[in-house]
Amino acid sequence: MRVLFHYSDGVWSGSARVFAATARALAARGYQVTYACPPDSEVEERVARSGIEVVPLETGGAWSAESRRLRRVLVERFVEAVFVHTEREHLVAAAATRWAERGAVVRRTPAGAVLGYGASSRLALRLASGGFLFTSEGERQRAPRSARALDPVVADLGVDVSAYDAVRVADPRSLGVDGGERLLICVCDAGARVRAATVLRTVAMLAPRHPELRLVLVGPGSDHEDLRMHAAALGITSIVRHLGQREDEVSVLRAADLGWVIADHDDAALGALDFMAMRVPVLADRGTVSERYVADGITGTLLQPADAPATAAIIATLLAHDPRRAAMGNAGRTRVAREFPETEMVDGVQRALDAARDRTRWVV
Repeated sequence: MRVLFHYSDGVWSGSARVFAATARALAARGYQVTYACPPDSEVEERVARSGIEVVPLETGGAWSAESRRLRRVLVERFVEAVFVHTEREHLVAAAATRWAERGAVVRRTPAGAVLGYGASSRLALRLASGGFLFTSEGERQRAPRSARALDPVVADLGVDVSAYDAVRVADPRSLGVDGGERLLICVCDAGARVRAATVLRTVAMLAPRHPELRLVLVGPGSDHEDLRMHAAALGITSIVRHLGQREDEVSVLRAADLGWVIADHDDAALGALDFMAMRVPVLADRGTVSERYVADGITGTLLQPADAPATAAIIATLLAHDPRRAAMGNAGRTRVAREFPETEMVDGVQRALDAARDRTRWVV
């Protein structure tokens, strides 16, 4: 079967990573896989290095024009199913498949996100056969239903723990540290600046009694000027490193003594899974996506949001007890291998593909 993953944003993200990992796994299972994304983008560069066929596709502008460009790709490669994330991508892909007179569209909702189901979604389902893919049963049950849509499918996120064994720790100099410090590494995204403020206040409370502690912020938005100014106002500029988005982010995370996830959606879920797969205890706020993956008190600790004093006390306790951190790290690795394997995620995607390949449902 021929499948295409359409990702219209050129910026690398957790969702782009999910599509890339799934594409590699499906190719290994014998599927003919193509990844369409903006030309000369970070996404194109990373996916191409993974060995997946990448088709540069100009995105933006009128959705109908983008659909015609995508249609050419579908026709040239005889694509039978298209995976997308956003409502606009759904409409673009549905029109393209309708004009190509073949195929179906599956829209995946990122972890913790709410399915957008407006006029564009209704039009997309009239134009082409389509279905929805969720990361949890609860998200599937809360989503709007449509008689036109294929049966929804659940495919939770997962990773291959064995792949982390080859990940080397990032050079301390690239992190702005000497190599002998305790590292609290925080996974951010572009919308995490408010939560990052709590991280900075927490570290400011810890700094006087833990001179060996360094905070490393990594991910989109982690190097924003507002965070630098906040760190300066708290007097902790010398112990905070703002890395921004790094291509070797997993190598950065491996250097952590403790991992703190303040990102959202797929970035949050993958951040938690990355840390646990590398035996790093995880901190995350209650009520966030990470809560679904972190077992409180076993693989990490769930925090009360915006409570810097309580969080500082928790971190101080964990830093003082190496055996407890090691036990949490080992439990995290076991939990990921048992409950969140990449194979189950790909199996779920494959179920969605099996539904999409039902030619009797195609709109032509």
